[in-house]
Amino acid sequence: MNPPLPDSIKSKDHSSKDPLHGITLKEIVTQLHANYGWEELALRIPIRCFSFEPSVQSTLKFLRKTPWARTKVEELYIKASKNWGHCQPVTTTATTTVINPAE
Repeated sequence: MNPPLPDSIKSKDHSSKDPLHGITLKEIVTQLHANYGWEELALRIPIRCFSFEPSVQSTLKFLRKTPWARTKVEELYIKASKNWGHCQPVTTTATTTVINPAE
C-alpha cells in the first residue's frame, strides 16, 4: 500500500494563472527580438544589453543577474503577447535579395 500524498500535492491546482507559466526566459527574449528587433527593444526598455552589441546570450546573462530588468522584459512580453495571440513564437523565413548590376 502506498503512503498517502501530502496535502500540498493533493490540493495542487495544475492550472496556472501566471501568464509566463511554461515559457522560458530564452523564449521570451527570442520572441521579443523577432517581433521588435534590438533597436526597438532598446527604445522600449533602455538597458545596455539591447543597445550595445546585443545578442540573445548576453541578454539572458544580464537578465538572470538583474531582477528589475527581467521584470521589465517580462512585463513587455505579457503586454505584447496579448496582441500576438496566445504567446506563439514567430516563424521567420529567409529571403534573398538579388541586385542586378547596372548594364
